[in-house]
Amino acid sequence: MRVWILQSSSDVLADLLNHWLRRVPVWAVYLLGALPAPVLLYWGMTGGLGVEPIKALEHELGSLALQLLIAGLAITPLRRRLGLNLMKFRRAIGLLAFFYISLHLLTWLLLDVQIPSQIWGDIVKRPYITVGMAAFVLLLPLALTSNNRALRWLGPLWRRLHQLVYPAVLLGAVHFVMLRKGLQIEPLIYLAVVLALLALRLPMVRRARPA
Repeated sequence: MRVWILQSSSDVLADLLNHWLRRVPVWAVYLLGALPAPVLLYWGMTGGLGVEPIKALEHELGSLALQLLIAGLAITPLRRRLGLNLMKFRRAIGLLAFFYISLHLLTWLLLDVQIPSQIWGDIVKRPYITVGMAAFVLLLPLALTSNNRALRWLGPLWRRLHQLVYPAVLLGAVHFVMLRKGLQIEPLIYLAVVLALLALRLPMVRRARPA
């Protein structure tokens, strides 16, 4: 009886949230999601990011990118397990994640390294950069095909292509762990969340979900 009441309450809450989410336009997600970028740039230019503003800017942009990737990864489990439907925002969240990844990469290239001949050497010699670049390469075709025309053109292949997001997010979390050097709690939490969200997609876990 108690389980039934709790289930009914969660269904009512999900229906209420879904009702309000349907009223939220997708452009508002793009606008709010892009807002931290100019704010961080302004802080970096005015000393608001500490004594190493370039490193701090890289970290903040990378963290935002990983958070958005995790948010996108959580959309399907939230719908299946809790009935919370955020599907209409998934493309926006994915593109915003790629936006911040690109800014993270450009900050490293243009403000940190600044020496073109050194870039390839860093990618090859530093494992955490190799892993991060691998994640970027996997996400690039996803960003380029995140439109209705590509969906129609690729057909069933579109869904398979976009499954590259799973290894890309995992590589992003591993990149963060390797970047921080040592077993620090913050990157390990991100990695644990990514692994948990990926585990929910395993067939045996999906079959075991409550009706």
